[in-house]
Amino acid sequence: MRTLQAYRYALDLTPSQERAVLAHAGAARVAHNWALARVKAVMAQRAAERTYGVSDELLTPGLGWSLPALRKAWNAAKEDVAPWWRECSKEAFNTGLDALARALKNWSDSRGGQRAGRTVRFPRFKSRRRTTPSVRFTTGAIRVEPDRKHVVLPRLGPLKLHESARKLARRIDNGTARIMSASVRRDGERWHVSFTVQVERADRAPARPASVVGVDVGVKHLAVLSTGEMVPNPRHLVDAQQRLRRLGRALSRRTGPDRRTGQQPSNRWRRASARLGRAHARIANLRRDGLHKLTTRLAREHGTVVVEDLNVTGMLRNRRLARHIADASLGELRRQLAYKTEWNGGQLVVADRWYPSSKTCSDCGAVKTKLALSEREYRCQECGMVLDRDLNAARNLAALATEYDPAGSGPVAGRGADRKTLPAGLVAVKRQPGPAHAGQTGTVPPQGETADRVLAEAH
Repeated sequence: MRTLQAYRYALDLTPSQERAVLAHAGAARVAHNWALARVKAVMAQRAAERTYGVSDELLTPGLGWSLPALRKAWNAAKEDVAPWWRECSKEAFNTGLDALARALKNWSDSRGGQRAGRTVRFPRFKSRRRTTPSVRFTTGAIRVEPDRKHVVLPRLGPLKLHESARKLARRIDNGTARIMSASVRRDGERWHVSFTVQVERADRAPARPASVVGVDVGVKHLAVLSTGEMVPNPRHLVDAQQRLRRLGRALSRRTGPDRRTGQQPSNRWRRASARLGRAHARIANLRRDGLHKLTTRLAREHGTVVVEDLNVTGMLRNRRLARHIADASLGELRRQLAYKTEWNGGQLVVADRWYPSSKTCSDCGAVKTKLALSEREYRCQECGMVLDRDLNAARNLAALATEYDPAGSGPVAGRGADRKTLPAGLVAVKRQPGPAHAGQTGTVPPQGETADRVLAEAH
């Protein structure tokens, strides 16, 4: 299997190297802001000329939004805009122009209905203080040194790694990997380099290819498996909230920057800001580590993993539980499962968003019309089964694997619904047999209570 894979390493930069990397990141920001200003100026000029009755043939020539067009315009004006452009690699300016070209394309596709998801806003100017410094290299000398403790990047030279890059170097030496690009980025007062590598991965098979596991995610438990295992939610952000408040109060007492008066931040403010940034970075690292360990274990052990299609964006609109939902990273868990199951020779089945996994009895297939959010145990009125609510949902998800068609695409509705229940009544959908008793059918209110159930688990 040939796939793109990222290798991320922490860097130990000297003060001079850090200044050089910041200069490259600043060059990317300058090119981005200059090109955006040109695009907006041309758009405003053409709009004004149309109000004057100027024909389309006589309008000011438009500026292309593609990367080659923006790069051509930048090369023609860089001597006047940035006389110091020779001090930085051309890849630095290409980083800013490429980011703008992709942003403009996303905005255009969103307006034209060619892009799914939320509406994309028009690109904005990048701020020196609020923008995360980063630069991307796609050409030039990009390699790992033989000692595996240094990497070489264009114009920056050898940079020391905080850890050994033996895994990446071993693949490159064997001819099973090729570096496509490298990105340097600062996260939480720490610099990292990420290599985008084209890797030839050997075909692998899960430890139990015939095993099917349903994964019900939530806030009370990060994941409840159909096998009966309940993975607790570590709640890294909640545990560190007291420390974050203390660091935030300490930062507010320092003299920070003020753009209106030109006030420069004090050294004490810089140190306090660095401490707060490191605290947030530690939370992100702990969360990322836990998710990778869980998803890797599931992908390597089970042949089929079934998850729900959650509307995480809609859940985050709840101001009372948005912090807990964001801390659980439910969307990131599904994203990691998607590519890890493919890498390990398994498959990921995504249940329909409106599939009533919690309201359906995993034993007889009966479905409750209503299920209160406070009911943490599922009590079936037909067969008398009593089971934990989340474990019952996980078993129903696992049963969907029998209805999965590898030739199809999209989420699996199974015994679920085609849309959320309307206020006027139910949706007429024919029921399919339950997982335990294939001969039983019933009338199912196809309600989507997944979001409500996840929100209720925090109480």
